[in-house]
Order: sequence, then C-alpha cells, then structure tokens
Amino acid sequence: MSMQKNWKERRETGMEVVKSFKVSKTFSVFTLVLLAFLVLYFSSNPVDNIGKSWLWKTQYQLEREELGRVLKNASMDDRTIILTTLNKAWAEPGSMLDLLLESFRIGEGTSRLLNHLVIVAMDPTAFTRCKAIHPHCFYLTTPGIDFSEDERFMSENYLKLMWRRIDFLRIVLELGYNFVFTDADIMWFRDPFPYFDSVDEIHIACDFYKGNPRDKGNRANGGFNYVKSVGATIEFYKYWYKARRLHKNQHDQQVFEIIKHEPIVAATGLRIRYLDTKYFGGFCQASKDMNKVCTMHANCCVGIEKKVPDLKAILNDWKNFTALSPQEKEAKGSSSSASPWSAPNKCKASWKH
Repeated sequence: MSMQKNWKERRETGMEVVKSFKVSKTFSVFTLVLLAFLVLYFSSNPVDNIGKSWLWKTQYQLEREELGRVLKNASMDDRTIILTTLNKAWAEPGSMLDLLLESFRIGEGTSRLLNHLVIVAMDPTAFTRCKAIHPHCFYLTTPGIDFSEDERFMSENYLKLMWRRIDFLRIVLELGYNFVFTDADIMWFRDPFPYFDSVDEIHIACDFYKGNPRDKGNRANGGFNYVKSVGATIEFYKYWYKARRLHKNQHDQQVFEIIKHEPIVAATGLRIRYLDTKYFGGFCQASKDMNKVCTMHANCCVGIEKKVPDLKAILNDWKNFTALSPQEKEAKGSSSSASPWSAPNKCKASWKH
C-alpha cells in the first residue's frame, strides 16, 4: 500500500513537472515571438529616434515654460518686452553685448528699459555671460547645431540662426507678448516707443527709407521691429517661417521682401509701418540729426571685427553730443547736412568688398 502511494505521488509530481515544462516552453516561445516583433518594429522605427523625439518634446515643453517665466519677469504692464539674440562671439567682454548695454545706460530715457530687456543666448557660453551681467536671460537651444561662432553673412549656419530666430519670435507672440526685437549691433540712444503708431501691428526698420511709412518699396531690415501679439501677426510669422522652404538659401529679410507683396498677406489686413531712418538709422542710411535719432544699426557691414570699432566710435560721438549745451545740440542738428557720425569707417570698406 505504501509503495502504491509513493508511486502515485511520484506520478503526480512527474505530471506537474511536465505541465510546468510545457507552460515554461509556451512562455518562452511567446517571449521569443514578442522579442522578434519588437526587433522588427524598432528596426523600422529606431529606438534612438524615438528617444531623441521624446527628449526633444520634453525639452521643448520645459524650455517653453522657462521662457514664459522669463518673459513674465521682464514684461511691461501691457505685456511688451524687448528682445535681442546673441551667441558666444557677440557676448565676449568688450564685444556687442557690452556695447548694447552701454548704449541703454547712456541714452535719453533708455536706462529704465533695461528692466524689460530679455537677452536670448544661442549657446551655453553666451548664456553664462548673460547671467553674470543681466537679470533677464534665456537659453534658446537648437539640437545638433553650434551657434557659438561669429557666423559669416549668408553662411549655412547664419541662415539657420536667422530662421531659428523667426520661429522663436512666433512663439513669443503665441504666448501673448508684444515685443521690440533689436539686433545686438544696434545702439539705443532714445526711447523708441513714442514713435510707434497704435494702429499698426508691425513696425520695421529700413536699410533704405523712401519717405512714406506705407511704401512697400522701403527696404526693410528685420534687425529692429516692434510687433503686437494679435492673430494677424502670429499667422504672418508662421507663414514667413514656412516660406523659407519656397525660397531656399535666402535669409529672413530677403523672404520678407518677397512675401510682403503677396495677396495672402494683404488679405489678413496686417498693417506694416516702415520706420523712418531719420529716427531709426544705420550705416546703410544714417540719421543726420542727433537730436532726433533713436537707434543706430551697424547694417551694411560684414564681420564683428568691423562692427565693434565702428560702434565704439558711434558711442563716443553720442557721448560728445550729450556733453554739449542745449543751444549747441540744436545748432548741431539743424545746421549740418553731412553725417554727424565718425562711422562707418571699417564697415564701409567691408561692405564695398
């Protein structure tokens, strides 16, 4: 009886082992099939790309949240901010960033505007420098691209930098902020806001101004503009950015000159005002009256090594002007038909070349 019982227990135990083996074998087959499916799936959808896409989306969301915080801290009461972008080369001590900030400090009614200036750094070094000297800094990343060097005009990275900026400005508008965008090679000598018209959505500076603020023949310069956050401007910036695909190897300013004539832009009712170079001048067409000038731009100039010394000369001219008596200032503005500026010098030679 005991032997029969033992035999029965062994038989039942053996059956359990067989069942367990069958289950294990079935599970192993299922696992292998599943793994094979995953291998096939990820071979057509590489895991690196999925990971990068996920990381980019996460980074984009965090970046947008940080941007919202920075803009809020720098905003005026009407949700207007001043923006500039720069990279490592332009943020070096004694370079563009220092000149821009100095102009704000010595301009008439401009020092208070520094509280509303957001410096957008295009690389980590520029961001670190900004954080050391200014309260409102934002690091705008561009995966896979190094924007730290002084990008030569119309180089591949120069074009990418310009179009990255247009897309960024569209995001600022979508967040509900009006902005004044200024290139860092623009010196601020007076508060520009009194010269903006309340009925126009876009105010843009000119390389060459023909005398009529509505004339589409004015050659615009995207380095200085005041844009209101409304539906028409948001759609325009979207269209402007997309239009780069139709006009390859052209920078944002060239594409603006094309699309501003298109019926689709006119149909939005968008009102564009071209700013008079008497007030918003540059090396292309300088303001001749220092009593009226608001900004001076180192346009029509190639190379930071040319821009910096000429802008230093411009700042020195302004300091000398502000040291004059009111009578001397008035006389200097009304009597001279020639340019009161000692620059451009190096820039003029670079542009001709």
